[in-house]
Amino acid sequence: MVVLGVLLLVSSNLQRVLGQWAVAVEMSVYLHDDATDAARASVGQILEESVLVAEHVFVSKEEALTRFQEDFADLVEGTDSADSNPFSASVEVRLAPDFWDSAAFDQLASVVRGATGVADVRFDDRGIEQIATRVTFLRGAGMVLALVLVVAAALTVINVIRLACFTRQEEVEIMQLVGAPLTYVRGPFVMEGVLQGGIGAMAALVVLGVGFMIGDRLYGETAATVLGVDAVQFLPPILSLLLVFGGMAVGGVGGLVAARSTRNFE
Repeated sequence: MVVLGVLLLVSSNLQRVLGQWAVAVEMSVYLHDDATDAARASVGQILEESVLVAEHVFVSKEEALTRFQEDFADLVEGTDSADSNPFSASVEVRLAPDFWDSAAFDQLASVVRGATGVADVRFDDRGIEQIATRVTFLRGAGMVLALVLVVAAALTVINVIRLACFTRQEEVEIMQLVGAPLTYVRGPFVMEGVLQGGIGAMAALVVLGVGFMIGDRLYGETAATVLGVDAVQFLPPILSLLLVFGGMAVGGVGGLVAARSTRNFE
């Protein structure tokens, strides 16, 4: 359960990191200087109808020049010597982090590039592909590891409950002789599995919390700087409850399997 908690902790923080990286990826649609309002509206409609787009903002030529002068104050003289504004109007597109499909983004860029009034479309397709690959790998590896750990936890509970069954074999035989139903006989062992799974999960959360506090105090700032996030966070309450209830469910199933597979319980 501790290893499963570590997996959930790492997975949740990596999801936050990838989410923040995803928000930073943008698509820039540059317009011709003679693009009409109708052409600009057509581009906006294409972006509005796409599920790949979270939001888009129009940037005029004057605003683009102002941004450049604020961000690159040392190069202002180069723009002052120009006869006209050298920057193009554009549409800044923030891509939706829930849809990481590089092929779909390429298709969207091709559609926008063919729209009237569009001069060029630029976006970091390589960065998008890397993020999409990492998200897919993270989800797949997490599911496989979680399944392996759940099976390992269930097998552990099954073995422990079987030992309890053998220890109380005489009591079980007496209960069967007096006509106790199977549900009454197996029930205590199932509850024991539920308690073992729940207590094990809560103990794992305590161990994980203490380890996280120590690690965060020693390496928290370094990890946040390297990963580019505000701070590394502990498991959200939902995942913590999921770990506890999941442990109880796995323990209950393990207790039931152990009780059903032990002799003199039928």
